[in-house]
Amino acid sequence: MVKNIILFDDDKRDHLLPLVYTQPVGELRVGIMTIREKWEKRLNGRVSYITQDYLADKFPLNVEDDNIVINGGVCPSPMLCRLIEELEFNEALLKGDALIAARLDAQQFSRLMRDEEVDSLKGFDLEDTPFIHIEYPYDIFRHNGIALQEDYDWLTLNRESQFISSTNQVMGRENIFLEEGAKVECAILNATNGPIYIGKDAEIMEGAIVRGGLAMNEKSVLKMGAKIYGATTLGPYCKVGGEVSNVVFSGYSNKGHDGYLGNSVIGAWCNIGADSNNSNLKNNYAKVKLWDYPSKKFKPTGLQFCGLIMGDHSKCGINTMFNTGTVVGVASNIYGAGFPRNFIPSFSWGGASGFMTHKLEKALETAKIMMARRGIELSEHDREIFAYILGKSTEYRPWEAKSNS
Repeated sequence: MVKNIILFDDDKRDHLLPLVYTQPVGELRVGIMTIREKWEKRLNGRVSYITQDYLADKFPLNVEDDNIVINGGVCPSPMLCRLIEELEFNEALLKGDALIAARLDAQQFSRLMRDEEVDSLKGFDLEDTPFIHIEYPYDIFRHNGIALQEDYDWLTLNRESQFISSTNQVMGRENIFLEEGAKVECAILNATNGPIYIGKDAEIMEGAIVRGGLAMNEKSVLKMGAKIYGATTLGPYCKVGGEVSNVVFSGYSNKGHDGYLGNSVIGAWCNIGADSNNSNLKNNYAKVKLWDYPSKKFKPTGLQFCGLIMGDHSKCGINTMFNTGTVVGVASNIYGAGFPRNFIPSFSWGGASGFMTHKLEKALETAKIMMARRGIELSEHDREIFAYILGKSTEYRPWEAKSNS
């Protein structure tokens, strides 16, 4: 029987901005699959969401008589899946005070949504149960190696890879899997330190050098001469070239030319201009601070390596330079010489010399053109989400206040 799974955004969701401005937390990609895809495959279910009001029309909630409710930032592990499948009605799995999963009927779910106490809810502590929990943007690249291996093991279990051409130089062949239609010729593939997964109709062009782990989703492309270090993920329809290390591309995004990108997360429908680079290590080797939306300040990550976090539909021009720990919001366009600031709000247009506001209709026009190239229509829901984000992010664009004073 297909399970009804409901992923919910908890009260810490805003720490994952700008990556979740346009989507629920469960749509984030880590490893090969999104969190939603992982749960659907692992539990044989269909996912809907409890999310922000402005996202609810695009990501509607579906409630049935039997519902498995799961924290949207939590990724499945074998032990966690087993515990969830053993849940009875009115039972929940907790990590400290945080709800991780529960099984509820429709009436109990309704009480939960009204912030009422669910009758006889019995909780079990998950203190010793391992699983990945995505709470901050940098958790995505930080946990990507483990998540990639877990997804690889699940997706390839008892399956046989397509043939790997003899034109390639291959190490760790047993850790390489090609889906139907995947093309790899004249490349160097080293899967001794992590698996290499090449999805349906994906392509690694000639001269590319890959050190796993690497995940390439459907119709993604590694350009000629690319140098890829693990753990790196290309979402569907991504095109990537140059030097890349421990980066997650959500989907439909491009970095098609030379330039370095490391320890970063790139949202959907983004474009990184030719010869653009990011720093992922401070010159004094200090731990990196990153912009945090809820506190409205830069907060310590505890990481020595942390690069670029870029929200959906943002772009940068050729030769753009990003400092260590830079956060770019949604629908921003960065260009020009010099290093822009470490926090670039959504709907920003400019660079180191200053910013103006990217007008809504111009941003929508660009999004419509880019999405049409992949056969996807910019929906009315998308337009409403763009408009909401523009209004919501006004407080982060100080130049607007100056121009109105």
